[in-house]
Amino acid sequence: MNRTARAFWLNSPGEGELREVTLPEPAEGDVVVRSLYSGVSRGTETLVFRGGVPESQYAAMRAPFQEGEFPAPVKYGYLSVGTVEEGPASLVGRTVFCLYPHQTRYVVPASAVTVVPDTVPAERAVLAGTVETAVNALWDAAPLVGDRIAVVGGGMVGCSVAALLARFPGVRLQLVDADPGRAEVAEALGIAFAAPEDALGDCDLVVHASATEQGLARALELLRPEGTVLELSWYGDRRIGLPLGEAFHSRRLVVRSSQVGTVSPARSGSRTYADRLALSLDLLADPALDALITGESAFEELPDVLPKLASGQIPALCHRVRYADTP
Repeated sequence: MNRTARAFWLNSPGEGELREVTLPEPAEGDVVVRSLYSGVSRGTETLVFRGGVPESQYAAMRAPFQEGEFPAPVKYGYLSVGTVEEGPASLVGRTVFCLYPHQTRYVVPASAVTVVPDTVPAERAVLAGTVETAVNALWDAAPLVGDRIAVVGGGMVGCSVAALLARFPGVRLQLVDADPGRAEVAEALGIAFAAPEDALGDCDLVVHASATEQGLARALELLRPEGTVLELSWYGDRRIGLPLGEAFHSRRLVVRSSQVGTVSPARSGSRTYADRLALSLDLLADPALDALITGESAFEELPDVLPKLASGQIPALCHRVRYADTP
């Protein structure tokens, strides 16, 4: 078995390269995974690529199989789908999802991979990590049947949350974004779209995922009295202003955070991280979610593609990476 692989490393902020790596000998209970696809989550990964992770958040932002340290050199990523080549008989030949960086092959404990259901194509399974974020957000938000809801920010996370909310019965739902191009994605997901100035107010719940100060301010404006903004944006090393004057107190508005790295026991009951990921993969049986994948390139192109994703030259929700030996 070939024990070498290639991996994408960030050498310094804004500059990456492909490196040859030698895989460790798999121990008992390990699996060897050959990558089929990986995904670039534009928000988090481009923040890392630019070197924008605050020093105070180095530990919180660390990916499960990250190598190196922020700001660089670092091997980062967490949306990998591949085929198990070696390992327990029950897993050999199966398509699996793993929170692993961009690398052609890798060795991890069998407990670190989740089998992709037969109803979900490998190409779509790269969305599992982001749909998992959306699942956790909705466990935190606890929306009710018939709620009036807006999702402000039509990026990868916002669109994933909106796609799941669209399944709730009786809700009035809008995806709100300043980019009119997001209307096409909303239509593919079966969701109403509005520009910020045209969004419907009197919302019971607003999920904010635009990572902008203006988006958060608009989210607060869209609430009914005693309504809640669930804040999903992560601002890295940026400081933002929060409008807490005027009618914020008299309207008794609420701003809550949702944290993807932990499962809130108060909201999720006895469900674990593994339960959350398995549920996310099951939800990916819906082909409408293909609308969240807005581009694809070969693994060999990553050093040229990531700067363009970071600058916005390539507009993307999830950008899919294809590996050379994909069948």
